[in-house]
Amino acid sequence: MELFQHLAVGFGVALTPVNLLYALVGVLMGTLIGVLPGIGPVATIAMLLPTTYALQPVSALIMLAGIYYGAQYGGSTTAILVNMPGETSSVVTCLDGYQMARRGQAGAALAVAALGSFFAGTVATVFVAAFSPPLSELALKFGPAEYFALMVLGLIGAVILAHGSVVKAIAMIVLGLLLGIVGTDVNSGAQRFTFGMPELVDGIGVVSVAMGLFGFAEIITNLESREKRELVAAKIKGLFLTKEQWRAAAPAVLRGTGLGSVLGLLPGGGAMLASFASYTVEKKISKDPSQFGKGAIAGVAGPESANNAGAQTSFIPLLTLGIPENAVMAMMVGAMTIHNIQPGPQVVSSNPQLFWGLIASMWIGNLMLVILNLPLIGMWIKLLRVPYRLLYPAILLFCAIGVYSVNSASMDITLTALFGLLGVVFMKLGCEPAPLLLGFVLGPMMEENLRRALLLSRGDPMTFLQKPISATMLGVAAVLLIIVLLPNIRKKREEAFQEDT
Repeated sequence: MELFQHLAVGFGVALTPVNLLYALVGVLMGTLIGVLPGIGPVATIAMLLPTTYALQPVSALIMLAGIYYGAQYGGSTTAILVNMPGETSSVVTCLDGYQMARRGQAGAALAVAALGSFFAGTVATVFVAAFSPPLSELALKFGPAEYFALMVLGLIGAVILAHGSVVKAIAMIVLGLLLGIVGTDVNSGAQRFTFGMPELVDGIGVVSVAMGLFGFAEIITNLESREKRELVAAKIKGLFLTKEQWRAAAPAVLRGTGLGSVLGLLPGGGAMLASFASYTVEKKISKDPSQFGKGAIAGVAGPESANNAGAQTSFIPLLTLGIPENAVMAMMVGAMTIHNIQPGPQVVSSNPQLFWGLIASMWIGNLMLVILNLPLIGMWIKLLRVPYRLLYPAILLFCAIGVYSVNSASMDITLTALFGLLGVVFMKLGCEPAPLLLGFVLGPMMEENLRRALLLSRGDPMTFLQKPISATMLGVAAVLLIIVLLPNIRKKREEAFQEDT
């Protein structure tokens, strides 16, 4: 009964005209960004973050959350029609979605993607509402040592689930941690790594880092591509599924929803890991695995449901523990900090309207996406016909304006450009930038909790091993890192990620 009372409060907040408007803006922008290959939700949230300064915190977070799960919907459109994922988690949708489109079943593929995502989003919303409050109560018992150990475990999880070399992922996290300590030391007031530049006294802005690594770098890389894109379905017909398609899709949607809801909780996981795992499961249990890659509807229904469920349950660690588990959640931490909201367990008790309003808006946003997405497919197709050499420079200009508007400082644009060039170098070297952003956001929080724990223990480092929760988490992190570095395990891991991509 208490859960329903809380949800009633949340819907009361989410259904106000202002919040409905920002939810609509968020899902539309998310779908637009999902449709445009090469621009993910991280870059979009970074781009639109300055526009939320004047908004109420609830409205701002509702809009940014709408962008995130809206991008999951939009990414499936280009994956099915153009064989190019607009978002990372839509990569596996290309395998069967595009083949369905080539066989004249684009409407069925788009319909099952939209309906599966809506069902998964509904279940994931209930999942978030049911599990967040008890986890928040548990998190209130955490001290500095436990929080430090949890962040270490989260970063190790991000290393394990990152694409490519483990050593490169660790290097990216270390670089992120080093960038995070630039600025003024809170305890001593000393300036660290500012090189005498007053612009760096307050540290490097998360918008500059995220926009450069994910926005500028992606756009520059995509401008290099001369790949021709063939639209296989200028007119979408037959949005209704046959009975046979329903029978094949329904179990895949259920399995994808369950898998995505659980995997969305893992550090470094979220929507991308959930979609890959769902496709693997569907292929393994299928009576005829040879159909996968040739237009199997389960290969669309499962991953699309999983990525939407994973996108929403990834909010649980953020809202309950204050720990971002992927790059998008790291940007959400930045958004909450800008509005003077400390992410963590106290949000549930100190700001229940924001907490429950955000959860309720997830279901409303998913409903908006189903109603809007299918009728607007024709518009998205026309957008895909715009030459990228014209589209991307315009996006770069808006990005630069957005970055400048944060602090009205030209230094921020310079830093963004530098991180953009750095991001291009990382892509050429096969380094994934997401661990760097996680390290950058978690670095100051880790340092603060490490120092606080050592102060309380009078400098005794054994305090981390004397407390059962922190000792267990550090032990699990060490074991995971050792296992993944074993030659046989490392080889299998690299083969698995290579097969996924």
